[in-house]
Amino acid sequence: MPNGTSFADAEASYNDADICIYGIPYDHTACFRAGAREGPMAIRRASYNFERTHFEHGRLPQAAIFDYGDCDDFFLPEDMVDDVTFAMGNAVRDGKFTIAMGGEHSVNIPIMRLFPEREVALISIDAHLDSRDEYMGTGLSHACITRRFADVHGTDNVYVLGVRSISEEELEMEEQVPYISAYEILDNGIESAIKKALDSVKAEKVYITVDIDGIDPAYAPGTGTPEPFGLHPYDVKKIINAAGDRLVGFDVCEVCPPADPTGATAVLAARLIKEAMAVYSRRL
Repeated sequence: MPNGTSFADAEASYNDADICIYGIPYDHTACFRAGAREGPMAIRRASYNFERTHFEHGRLPQAAIFDYGDCDDFFLPEDMVDDVTFAMGNAVRDGKFTIAMGGEHSVNIPIMRLFPEREVALISIDAHLDSRDEYMGTGLSHACITRRFADVHGTDNVYVLGVRSISEEELEMEEQVPYISAYEILDNGIESAIKKALDSVKAEKVYITVDIDGIDPAYAPGTGTPEPFGLHPYDVKKIINAAGDRLVGFDVCEVCPPADPTGATAVLAARLIKEAMAVYSRRL
């Protein structure tokens, strides 16, 4: 990609890369505020705000980064799923550390289907449980991502942190996706929640997905479905670091630039991606 339109420091070819970044500008199942399709490019622009080195991590091995660019912006979710599967399939199979930028949270569905059955656990940071079987006529909605994950990898391999909105349908489900609410985390601290989540999932490999609305809208106002009383950004930073060598992939979704006039949400998303890169780089 031309300089300035790729993620900062993404200068490697695919073959030489340790980390592969993908933009997925899809938001056609959005149910409140659309605009997350503009998220990937806003996050890329924000990434140039940061130094290569991390103040708190010190000098780390410099991972080679490849930016694929954006998948196509299809209308039907089935077409988005097919395109993401095609775009990211080789990277997952080749053992690259993948990072995806949404787009709405439904973009996580095809990514998680790329991993072998029950070989990966999903830690989701989200204001919503997203465990509906279907929403607004499709099972590939942003409101269904943890249910679709559980279909492949099991409910014992998923944990949601920061929940503060659950539908009646989800409350009545016989097999509920496990979660810890934002209120419990705010009252008791993030450390015990992280330990419970990481100890509970069965797979050794961990993938972290961040719906930016998991973070309080005071820090991340630019999102499609904001919910008050959310997590602090530092809580999410701690979750990423706690995954350590178990972390095999990362995505951040639901950054909505039309609702983000100062760009603060895109900056935060870019910084969380840099954090995931730092955690991965420690093993090089």
